[in-house]
Formats: sequence, C-alpha cells, structure tokens
Amino acid sequence: MSNSYTVFGLTLQSDIVLPELFSAGPGAMPDVTVRYDAVDPDTLGEAARVGPQLWVSPERFILEIPRVARFEVAQGTEIRVDPAPGVDAESVRLFLLGSAFGALLFQRGHLVLHGNAIKIDGRCMICVGASGAGKSTLAAAFARRGYPVLADDVVPVDANAAALPGLPRIKLWQDAAEWLGIETAGLRRIRPDMAKFNMPLAEDDRAVSAPAPIRWIYILGQDVTLEDVRIVPIHGMARFGPLRNNTYRVRYLQGMKLGPVHLERCGALAGQVHLARVTRPDVAGPEQAARVDALVDRLLADMRDNG
Repeated sequence: MSNSYTVFGLTLQSDIVLPELFSAGPGAMPDVTVRYDAVDPDTLGEAARVGPQLWVSPERFILEIPRVARFEVAQGTEIRVDPAPGVDAESVRLFLLGSAFGALLFQRGHLVLHGNAIKIDGRCMICVGASGAGKSTLAAAFARRGYPVLADDVVPVDANAAALPGLPRIKLWQDAAEWLGIETAGLRRIRPDMAKFNMPLAEDDRAVSAPAPIRWIYILGQDVTLEDVRIVPIHGMARFGPLRNNTYRVRYLQGMKLGPVHLERCGALAGQVHLARVTRPDVAGPEQAARVDALVDRLLADMRDNG
C-alpha cells in the first residue's frame, strides 16, 4: 500500500510508512517516489566511488549503511530502499529522511545546509555548526518561546535564498530534553538503541508550510573558557567558508559535479544575510537550561539589531 506525504516542499508517494511526516492532501500528484527495490552499487562502477560505502554520479547516488540498508537516489525524483535482513524500521527511516533526502535535494538543485531553521516574524534564522554544537537544543528552546521551527538538521535553500519547510520534528538527546523540561516517555526514539528522540512539531502550525526568506545565519560553537555568549559578525571574503563548511554532506557534491554551482550558491547567500559566529560557554547539567534561554535572548537581540 502506498502512502502520500509532504516534506521539503515536495509531495512523496512512499511504499514505506513515514510517521515523522505530515500526510499530503487527497489527489496530490507526487514529485518523488520512495519504494522498496534491490540496489546494486556495481551498476555505477568504481569510477563513481567517493567513499567506502558511497557511489555518486551526476544523476545517481548510492549509499550503503552496513546492517541497515542500501539507498539509491535518482534524478531528484526517486529513492529506492534495499533494507538489510532483520533491520528495524526506525534505523531505515533515519537514514532515508536524512542522508538519502539530502542527496535528492542536491539533485533538485538546492543548497542544503546542516542546521536548524527558525521563523522569526516572517523571515528565517538558520543556526549551523558541527554535530553536538547544540543546534537542535537551541531550536527546541525557540519552539518553546512560540517561534515556528521550519527545519531540523537538513535545511534546503532554494534559488531565491529562502529556506524550505523540512521534517516536522526536532531530534533531541535525553539529557537535552530533561534540561528543557520536555517529557520523552511518549516520544519515538530515532533508533531503538539510542537515547535520542523525535519531538514532533504541530501539524496545525501553518506558519511553517511555505518557504521563508533567510535573513540571519549563525555559526554555533562552544568554548569552555567563556563566561558568556560571544557574537562576532563575519565580513567580506570570510563569509563564504562557513557556508561551505556547514553544507550538509558536502562530499556528495564531488561525484554530482555540482562544485561550481555550489560555490555560486554559497556566494550569493553570503551576500544576502547577516552572518555571525556565536560561541557559547561549554556547560552541562541543570545549568544548561538557563544558558540556552540566555542564548535565545542574545540571538533575538542581535537579530533586532541586524534586521
């Protein structure tokens, strides 16, 4: 039985049940099909190998996650999933909705950033940074203040420098949820053996259904020596590097031959936004909640000053 969903501004027709996504309206024509099928990396050959389990050409992409699945993404319109025997459905969905869809969005011509997008008064703030920098925790803190979360982890940017609506959930570790006072007992784990949970976003929040023009991008980092948040604007030619370095799965671009297009997109976006590096104190435990709230206040003030 096929299921119809909407995400990233696309309508999906999927053999796989995807409870993380919103259902599409009746009669919606699919932009992308997701189906179970055999996936064979040998059909792309060694010339397309760009990693131990990654094969990429301009029109096709194959990723193998050992003991989970092989994924093939073709021409921005189709994803084939070949699960490993006995694998749990959560693990398959995690890589399907992350790595595989990231490749599909590249194939469809988008710049894809590794971060979180928040709507602020009709415009968009994106926070990027290395894994573990606290992007999702920050997004959850903004959501608690009533600001709609547009995308978590995978943020596609269209040709008009607008962020597209992504997955309607935030991935939170158990300790981060506890700091924020979020109950995890009723939440779905992203994988059965991980203490990381999908915090769903409200389906009736129509404010996040349309792309939002990007106005602010913050590069989030931590420093154990700091006592307070530090925000430093990035100017001139230094603005390009942080966008390239925080592109989602940047190595995908090599085999797709998208390097020149990606450079152009990063340069165009850098010229249209307020870009700053945000370094926060590296703390853990109960103090973290107060620190995150203080960071939200500082970012909101910086956005007002650079609106």
